[in-house]
Order: sequence, then structure tokens, then C-alpha cells
Amino acid sequence: MMEYGLLGEHLGHSFSPQIHKMIGGYDYGLFERDPDTLDDFFANGTFKAINVTIPYKKAVIPYCKTLSPQAAEIGSVNTIRRMPDGSYFGDNTDYYGFTYMVKHSGVSVEGKKCIVFGDGGVAPTVRTALRDMGAGEVITVSRKGENNFSNLDRHYDAAVLVNATPVGTYPNNGVSVTELAPFTKLEAAYDLVYNPAVTEFLRQAAELGAVAVNGLGMLVAQAKRAVEIFLDTEVSDNIIEEVRKKIAFQNMNIALIGMAGSGKTTTGKALAEKLGREFVDCDDLIPVYAGKSIQDIFAEDGEEVFRQIETAVLSDVCKKGGLVIATGGGVVTRPENLPLLRQNSVTVLLHRPVEDLPSDGRPLSQKHGVSALYEKRKPLYEAWGEHRIECNGVEESVQQILEALGV
Repeated sequence: MMEYGLLGEHLGHSFSPQIHKMIGGYDYGLFERDPDTLDDFFANGTFKAINVTIPYKKAVIPYCKTLSPQAAEIGSVNTIRRMPDGSYFGDNTDYYGFTYMVKHSGVSVEGKKCIVFGDGGVAPTVRTALRDMGAGEVITVSRKGENNFSNLDRHYDAAVLVNATPVGTYPNNGVSVTELAPFTKLEAAYDLVYNPAVTEFLRQAAELGAVAVNGLGMLVAQAKRAVEIFLDTEVSDNIIEEVRKKIAFQNMNIALIGMAGSGKTTTGKALAEKLGREFVDCDDLIPVYAGKSIQDIFAEDGEEVFRQIETAVLSDVCKKGGLVIATGGGVVTRPENLPLLRQNSVTVLLHRPVEDLPSDGRPLSQKHGVSALYEKRKPLYEAWGEHRIECNGVEESVQQILEALGV
């Protein structure tokens, strides 16, 4: 067993090993354990210190001989250290992480009505932190509590929303704990989910003009505090943002958009090789999904069916992270594709002069003409592309992309 790690029932893909390696310099394992194995885990484990996640933040308390005042007050433990006498000390670094998350966002919760969605896991910590930061009314909304989703309308005047549930977590992307449009006074939304980077909850909040923050900053901040407890040392707060940015970039897709023939595949392959990433061409996956070639899809089923298949493929691909993705030229013609891209990707528009764009083997370019197609899509490309690259050779395009992304 590793000396440091994360205890939980179903851990899946966690960023914690990377984060702890960057901050603490040690290897960090994932300890997936069933509830009936906890006695053995704590009686016979050889670990020095661990973090604890769902569903064990309360269940581990009886194993701790001593608790920090904060952990005792909240009734939740997410950090455990083995003491020299072999006993366990329990602490709560989620409090530090959530407080950092809110303060770093630049939003003051003082005197404001806040809603915390969910009543398990980290929710008690979030409520305590909000009250300690001077929040006004702090409402817990859960499925069966006094305040639930059937009477949520009584709280549409809330200024701050916190999703403390796992709703929207990979691979169940694209769903939100509730619709945010009725919250007309919304100022800030915090989602403790960090994968995907932009959840449906945060997407809706941003559309309302609210500050929208995912849980990665909190994860790194609480890990920084955990490292201090693990190693009995002090670590500068400056490392939090440094590590957050590195982890965010490592797990962010780079999605290339642009006209057919603009060089997305060639540039994408070169970029992926440069960054040591996997390259995915959506046009290569569509025939696999459909069981026929793109040309046959257009000829036998029509463009609408093709677009539906393209969206399904994009949905699957964009749930993942750390990829370089080449999209089809017409991906921008379906509005529902934009949130799929935004959830985990930065979009880069590759622009090539219309006269240089080929039409061979491209059904729509041949049918409508390249110039007409480009003029129709141009506003969409410009709206969707977060960075625009002029294609003047593969190497130069790759270098422009790296510079645009600050790599």
C-alpha cells in the first residue's frame, strides 16, 4: 500500500495523484474500498496519511482518536494522518479549499442569500464556510429536505448557488442539478465538480452573466493544505494557482474548427505530437459510428442524419480530456455542439483563404460551392473560435497555436 492516497468507494478518474505529486513530491494512490472493508483498512493499513472522499467523510470519524476543532465542528473528515503512537488524527481541508475558491473568485458572499444543493459529503463544510464568510441566509436544497426541488421557487432570489452534489460529473456530462434561468439575481455559481471543466450548471450560470467557477481550484487548495498536514510543513499559497493552471491545461482538449480543407487534420496531428497528446479526428469516427462512409451517409440519408451522427460523436469525444480534436467543417451549424465543445475544450479556428480550400471528396463543398459555404459559416466560426490562426504551413500554425495558448 502506498504511504499517501485517497480513500473512497468509487474513485474513477481522479486528478489528486497529479496534484499531490506536484505539491508534495510523493506518489499518491487511489484506495477504492467497500464499506465493509474499512475496519481492516484502518487496522492493518500501512499508509502515513490519506484524504477521504464520498461516501466516507463521516464514516471515518470513529477511527480517529483525535479531530481538529474544525473537523469536530463540521462533523466531516477528509484528511487523516497517522500519529507517532499509531492513532489517527482527522482534519477537514475542504473548508480551506472552498474558502479559497470563493475568495479567489473575487465575489463577496457577505450578507447574501446562498443556496447549497445537496446535503451529504462536503455540503456541511460548504455551509459552515459560507456562514463564517458572513453569508446571509444559507439554504440547503435536497431531494427530501424541507427545502427541495418542488418548492425551489421560494428561493429564486438567491445571489449565490453552490452545487455540492456529483450531478454533472464525467461521464454524466450535460446535466444540471436544476435550471438556473429563474435565478434572476444570481451573482455567482460554484460547482464542486471539476470534470468536466464547464458543467451544465456553470454554463447556465455564465449565460446569466454570473461568475461561474468549477471545483478544480478548491481541489488544489485543499490538497495544498493536506500536504501541509501530511508532511508537517508549510507550503506557499502561490502554488495553488500554479498547479491549478497546469492541471487545467493537461486535461483541456484543444479543438480545431474551420472549413473543410483548412488543415485541421494535418495541423492537429502535428500539434498532438508536439504536446505528447492523443489526436482524434471526428470525421474518422463518424463512419465507424454509422457503419458507412460520410459520402454514403449524405447520399443515402441526407445532411440532417449526418449532423445528428456528428453531434453524437462529438458528445462522446468531448467528454474526455487532454486530446487534440479535429472537428468537421460544419460542426458550427448545430448550436447544440457549442456546449459540447466548451465543457472541456479551448476552440481554435484555423483560417485559410477561400481560394486555397479544396472541394474534392467533400459533399457540401461540391454541392454549394466553397465560397458560398464559407460566407454562410464565417460568422459562426468567428463566434465559436476562441483563438484564430492563419494557416501558413503546418509548423507555423502549430507554433501560433502554442503561443496563443501560452505554452
